[in-house]
Amino acid sequence: MIIRKSRIEIEKMRASGKIVAKVLQRLAAMVEPGITTLDLDREAERLIRDAGGIPTFQGYNGFPASLCTSINDEIVHGIPSASRKLREGDIIGIDCGVTYHGYVGDSAVTVPVGKVSEAILKLIEATRQSLFEAIAQCQVGKRIGDVSHAVEAYVVPRGYSVVQNYCGHGIGRAMHEDPQVPNYGKPNSGTVLREGLVIAIEPMINLGKHHTKQLQDGWTVVTLDGQPSAHFEHTVAITADGPQVLTLPEEAAATMGD
Repeated sequence: MIIRKSRIEIEKMRASGKIVAKVLQRLAAMVEPGITTLDLDREAERLIRDAGGIPTFQGYNGFPASLCTSINDEIVHGIPSASRKLREGDIIGIDCGVTYHGYVGDSAVTVPVGKVSEAILKLIEATRQSLFEAIAQCQVGKRIGDVSHAVEAYVVPRGYSVVQNYCGHGIGRAMHEDPQVPNYGKPNSGTVLREGLVIAIEPMINLGKHHTKQLQDGWTVVTLDGQPSAHFEHTVAITADGPQVLTLPEEAAATMGD
């Protein structure tokens, strides 16, 4: 069932989103060779709780941490660990969810560790841009297929592949609500975008093929061919005035509104 949100509820979700944005900004600044993924997780939990929020991921279906930290060929759902140190040339996807006053904000970024190859930088940038291409389709009367196709149409001609087994989702009081939001699809297909719908759009784009496998930890998803993957995500509200990105940092939100 699709649950549309009132303007008041969207503002509550924006408050959650602002916490997520601040956490991701702080963590991205911490990323450097030698830091562990558990260091990032502990800082995320501290920041979330200091802001009055709850780490949404912690305990979700048994997940043991506040963040998903996915390195190199890990696509999503990597588990933070004290033994996992970042190395020069790595990339790390950091996915964070915050529940604040009963509503969830969800966002992800992929960050280079030190100096990375030009090919990896291009993958990261293409994935980030594909997210904004999808957000631009979030207009009342369009369809989920328009959002999904925008990601695919941007990255595939550039030689990348789209992860098909995992996708974005509706979001609100629960982290995962209807509808599902794939990163590939046909224009003018799927659920109609109506005012009050809030979705988390999250392109997961691979340098190699789209095939995936889950590791024995029951969570971490990796590329089958071992090639790197990038991941970006924003929580987006469909409004009569166009898409509102609820997980932008305050300064970026102000710029978009100018």
